[in-house]
Amino acid sequence: MSTRRPDPYAGILAGPVDGPARVRQVYPELPATAGLAVEHRASRFRGRLVRLDADAAVIRSETGSERLFRLVPGAFAVDGKAVSLVRPAPSGAAGGPGAARRTASGSVAVAGVPAQVAKASRILVEGVHDAELAEKVWGDDLRVEGVVVERLDGIDVLDDVVRSFAPGPGRRLGVLVDHLVAGSKEARIAERVRHPHVLVTGTPFVDVWQAVKPSVAGIPAWPAVPKGQPWKEGICSALGAGNDTGAFWRRLLSSVKTYADLEPALVGAVERLIDFVTEPT
Repeated sequence: MSTRRPDPYAGILAGPVDGPARVRQVYPELPATAGLAVEHRASRFRGRLVRLDADAAVIRSETGSERLFRLVPGAFAVDGKAVSLVRPAPSGAAGGPGAARRTASGSVAVAGVPAQVAKASRILVEGVHDAELAEKVWGDDLRVEGVVVERLDGIDVLDDVVRSFAPGPGRRLGVLVDHLVAGSKEARIAERVRHPHVLVTGTPFVDVWQAVKPSVAGIPAWPAVPKGQPWKEGICSALGAGNDTGAFWRRLLSSVKTYADLEPALVGAVERLIDFVTEPT
């Protein structure tokens, strides 16, 4: 005789019943295309599909907040009906003449369009590594949009840079900041430059290196660096990579192929900036 105790929360239909076994519900499949209005059924989070990230969908609400939800069967609702979002089928055979080429950011590459004349709006990043990573992943998109990425070489000069830039309609400024967390120096500086035509986004990471997924670097996690020790040098030391931070960065950058190699926090922050500085005003 079984001694297993019944589950008090299972309900009266949890045990065996007379009749055929229950059939797993099948949901209609819908291609997950950017801009699709969806609702995540479990959380009731609503918004538009921004992109697919590995096995998850990135949904942006009307307020601009973004969340990731796994692509599980029946997880979403479109027009009030439960559906399973799936990756869109390619427009042609892989590598064939009808196949749509994707940029490193996941956008559809636009053939035959030259780089546009630079717009007045700009995106600022903290340093050379941030700029190189943005170029590698979003460079094609930025050239098509005519958006220039410039280096701040330190967040401490942001106040002066914003004043000199004189943001306004048609002249927007987007700023990407590391370690943008409550109570940080970066958060205080971001608050000081608040302006209708300035958007500061960022990540919780100490440095843009951390925005590269550890698996891409071939490590289980980024090492913790003791306070007071230079972060990049501490990382190289902990990983046995010597003291040449430049060489380590070149290896790390070469391992990044697409946006999927980056943490969603960075991807979302950069794409919000691109949307902001290219939005008609």
